[in-house]
Amino acid sequence: MSNNFETQHVPVLPNEVLQWLSPQPGQIIVDGTLGGGGHTRLLAERIRPGGLVIALDRDPTAVERCRQTLAGLPVRVIHADFRDLPEVLQELGIEYVDGILLDLGMSSDQLMDASRGFSFHADGPLDLRFDPSRGEPAWALLKHLSERSLADLIYRYGEERFSRRIAAAVVRERRTGGIKTARELAELISRVVPRSRSGGIHPATRTFQALRIAVNDELGALKTALDRYPEVLRPGGRLVVISFHSLEDRLVKEAFLRDPRYTALTKKPITPTESEIAANPRARSAKLRAARRT
Repeated sequence: MSNNFETQHVPVLPNEVLQWLSPQPGQIIVDGTLGGGGHTRLLAERIRPGGLVIALDRDPTAVERCRQTLAGLPVRVIHADFRDLPEVLQELGIEYVDGILLDLGMSSDQLMDASRGFSFHADGPLDLRFDPSRGEPAWALLKHLSERSLADLIYRYGEERFSRRIAAAVVRERRTGGIKTARELAELISRVVPRSRSGGIHPATRTFQALRIAVNDELGALKTALDRYPEVLRPGGRLVVISFHSLEDRLVKEAFLRDPRYTALTKKPITPTESEIAANPRARSAKLRAARRT
């Protein structure tokens, strides 16, 4: 897909991000998950004059698009993994920053790009990587993982109770050619997993989540970032993390409680209002936690 298409991504919890990160004129703020640039733009407007937003993303498409759409704002857009922030800052000659935002998960733009495989209806390859130039696509993972390893992966990262049934079906399908596209995997799962009577989520949702987390090493990246960020966060500086499932939220909660370099500012996660969820249904599972550098 062209880099020039307009973003479809709506930033979640925008008011809450500004409240808990509290960006001020002249500060240096990091947006570790640029996405569609919505949060970056809001932060850039608050740190003028004299401030800077350093915006990172693993997705080269997002980086190229936002270099165009955010031109003229005090923003430095960089193609990088948020876990590598200390190295990025070292290259820029910056020792400390005043705040860091992470909005985890994927963007609506990735979901709508049929060539990436994030959508159940996509006929493009089942890729699921944020950075298509690194690591192994999901279709290749499905091709070589043992049935047990695949079941364990789907259960661990997707919390999918039908993980063994799904893994067995994938391995059966492998004998007759395997799964190449997102649509093929979604249809296979729909045949072996009963759909919820109440409607609920698509039967493939948890499996796609698990594969995406695995191919992007999302939990590893988050764990590393939470451990490294106090090195570059100025004392009194803030870290705000928005997560979308329990595994991420648990890592953030535990880091803020156990690491003496953090002081948790939110006792419970902040969640979207009913009006935000009505306007942006993808915000419904978002949870925001904030901490201050001790």
